Amino acid sequence: MSDAATPPFAWWRARRIRYNIGLVVAGILAFIAYAAVGFVMLPADAEFEITGLTILFQGFGYLFMIGVANVFYFIGPLSEFVIRPGDPESYRRTCFRLGFWFSVLLPFGIPVLLAVLAVLRSDYWRHSV
Repeated sequence: MSDAATPPFAWWRARRIRYNIGLVVAGILAFIAYAAVGFVMLPADAEFEITGLTILFQGFGYLFMIGVANVFYFIGPLSEFVIRPGDPESYRRTCFRLGFWFSVLLPFGIPVLLAVLAVLRSDYWRHSV
């Protein structure tokens, strides 16, 4: 059966595990990047710390956001009913790729913003006595 003959929800359901694995890997790598930026780019007196409690809290927060991302994942098959693309196979691949990479890159926004703040506003971290 070609991709075009597969019902929309079945096609998207078959790719959900790949999407979720991408989100989990991205979350772990983004947290590592966040820690690297915090420990390397911030001044020693910036009071940046990562504890077991913060890891646990951020982990549960990220799991919640994976749930939110999966709700938005339904936009893919729903959009087919609204748009009715002439070439569903190409439309599905394009939408999946765009959504996947947006969702995977989004968690890296936090370490990038922290790095930008560390570079452009290094005085922000200085504590006055």
